[in-house]
Amino acid sequence: MNLEKVVFGFFVLLAATINFGFFIGDIDDPAVHNVYELFAALVVSLIATVLKFGDRTQIGAVHLATSLVADLQLIAATITWAWAVHVSAEGLTATATASMVSLSGGALVANMVSVVLLVIETVSFQRH
Repeated sequence: MNLEKVVFGFFVLLAATINFGFFIGDIDDPAVHNVYELFAALVVSLIATVLKFGDRTQIGAVHLATSLVADLQLIAATITWAWAVHVSAEGLTATATASMVSLSGGALVANMVSVVLLVIETVSFQRH
């Protein structure tokens, strides 16, 4: 068993599941979208991105691309939340929450592509 692959797979799956936990629920209801879960999704996604830098294969490049997309979406969602809570006079409205959740949904799609790539890579692995 390759410990590096275990850690990599762990963070890829953890990023997807935390992001899913934040995403699920009424899109415009701030009460069902915990901001700490959004931050956790961002931090785990950034860790997964760092772990993907060492892979020099074609599938590794696609893994990195999906991770960068997820990071960008989650950073935008975090900025949306920060703007709504700390800058906007209206606070965290249904519109701001819907924007934030939609951005995390884009990150979730990227995470799912990464998970599918991980499964394909695992299934196609040949022992010598």
